[in-house]
Amino acid sequence: MELNYVPIIWLALGIAFAVAEGLTVQLVSIWLAIGAAVTALVTALIDIPWPSQLLIFVIVAGVLLAATRPLAKKLLHVKKQSTNADSVIGQVGVVLQAIDNDLAAGRVKVNGLDWSARSTSKDAIAENTKVRVLAIDGVKLIVEPCE
Repeated sequence: MELNYVPIIWLALGIAFAVAEGLTVQLVSIWLAIGAAVTALVTALIDIPWPSQLLIFVIVAGVLLAATRPLAKKLLHVKKQSTNADSVIGQVGVVLQAIDNDLAAGRVKVNGLDWSARSTSKDAIAENTKVRVLAIDGVKLIVEPCE
């Protein structure tokens, strides 16, 4: 009895895809690994030509990818951790130190906390001016003067 290497090749390919999935966690290679494993099983049971093997692999992997990847991504989706820093967006504060983007200077007080700040415009914003927080860029607030 002669040893059939074709299922072993498909199984090795499946293992390679599984390792790739373990390294990337993109939920693509796992379906290719399952497709290769199914093809290995089929080729171990019946002798079929290469084009048919490739067709089995593509169909199984394609159906699994199309049918389950969106669901798997939804289930594995990691929610963004919201911080209390986000709570200052939309708040009104007072300029403590004049805001000048050219000098990279400026401080504002929002909700009782002192923050570094930059303006959305090129114009400087004077001390004691009320400003609205539009965004946070790193540790700096992006502000605009209140109208």
